[in-house]
Amino acid sequence: MGKDAVAASRRVDTVAGHMHAGGSISPNLERRIFQEPTNSRSDAAAFEKEAQNMPKSEVRKLRSSLFCKAQSVSYENTNPLMIVGGSKQYLWDEAGTKYLDTRNNVATLNTNSRYLHPNLTLLAKKLTATLPAELRVCFFVNSGSEANDLALRLAFTHTRNSDVVVVDRAYHGHTKAVIEISPYKYEHEGGPGKANHIHKVGCPDTFRGPHTSADPAAGTKYAAQVRDACAAAEGGKVAAFFVESGMSVAGVIIPPEGYLAECFKHVRAAGGVCVADEVQTGFGRFGTHYWGFQQQGVVPDIVTMGKPFGNGMPLAAVVCSQAVAESFHNGLEYFNTFGGNPVCAAAGLAVLEVVEEEQLQASSH
Repeated sequence: MGKDAVAASRRVDTVAGHMHAGGSISPNLERRIFQEPTNSRSDAAAFEKEAQNMPKSEVRKLRSSLFCKAQSVSYENTNPLMIVGGSKQYLWDEAGTKYLDTRNNVATLNTNSRYLHPNLTLLAKKLTATLPAELRVCFFVNSGSEANDLALRLAFTHTRNSDVVVVDRAYHGHTKAVIEISPYKYEHEGGPGKANHIHKVGCPDTFRGPHTSADPAAGTKYAAQVRDACAAAEGGKVAAFFVESGMSVAGVIIPPEGYLAECFKHVRAAGGVCVADEVQTGFGRFGTHYWGFQQQGVVPDIVTMGKPFGNGMPLAAVVCSQAVAESFHNGLEYFNTFGGNPVCAAAGLAVLEVVEEEQLQASSH
């Protein structure tokens, strides 16, 4: 079997459709999983072939360098499993060894990120290649809301501060934690209202706001509100500044030149981290830049992304600096059952491939 076994992970229509509990695998299905190498298929995408040819040693190396150490790998102290296929109660590794699955208790159509898999690590490699060198540590989750929720945890853990600066009319998701940082939600009818640890600043709207595009200092003037918010925080310290690189629900607001650079300077001076919410703006939608924050010439400490990442599949991500990731590795494991599972990771790889091959970034400019 050998490398042919890896083909199982790419044929999600075959493998995922037959990974369920109970019964025994039929000989016909076993042949379909392990005797049809991806390289022999004319419709195989480039990422499929790359994943199939990625040796376990490279997968393990990438897993170690591109993921936070708080995300554990099963059997890491001996020889972690690289699971590339499964059906019913069985799992297979890249060498074709069959295992009776007594640990993967929540899975019915997939497997989880405690096992090695080339799709997951290849996705991290290709995703971080689109980002500045400072952003190299990945967490894969299931939605943009979950990504922003995790970004908050990272900020609180790293800074040990509790106050958060947010932008008026911003929307960051629907969990309780991110509704608290979303004025669009907490100020709405039925919303909980602003929490005491939240500091809201004006939306940098150069069309309807007090500082318009006719004012070359508009960015600095709007950013002064962030400076003042940091000063008003408890002890003059903040955990984070959350900002959409391009605000969507607020009315398609593109921040004025220099705005993010000034905001980031004030926030970092107050001990906080800067979080760029790219859930609705990332993956080339700005046209001139792959990520919205790049249009401002800045590098955030944490970036969140979602919506188009899985093209309908539940896939989102948080990418952060090494310093933030190291603070999060404090003894409390971070585990996400289906975040970055092999099937959704394949969807993410396909999205990245299509964006590049069909030049979608250029066509949105």
